[in-house]
Amino acid sequence: MNELLQNHYVMVIANASVAFLAIFVFLAIFELVTKYKNWEEIKKGNFAVALATGGKILGIANVFRFSILHHDTLWQMMIWGVFGFTILLFAYFIFEFATPSFKVDEQIEKGNIAVALLAAFISIGLSYVIGASISVI
Repeated sequence: MNELLQNHYVMVIANASVAFLAIFVFLAIFELVTKYKNWEEIKKGNFAVALATGGKILGIANVFRFSILHHDTLWQMMIWGVFGFTILLFAYFIFEFATPSFKVDEQIEKGNIAVALLAAFISIGLSYVIGASISVI
């Protein structure tokens, strides 16, 4: 197996496959913690939900980008990617807590694009900080 993972083409496919699977799994986790159903709302044309979900996808992918770039093995990449996602998920709860005057999930579900845009930028922005942090380890 180690010889197979030494092949650059195989490593690209392995890294991309793990990151792709992680995005689906982690989006399912986000689906569990949000008060709305992402895909149902997107299907209805809720642009705010699509924007917030897109930010989550970019955030997760960016964490894995850093993890792939700075860790030598597939196993290390997965561990640090999962760790980075956990921090990103924690940040989601902090954002909800930091806005006591309104509920982030409720505003996004109602179609509030301003809140969704802020949520997307928080996910993307923090993914750079998280990614940089896991890349120095």
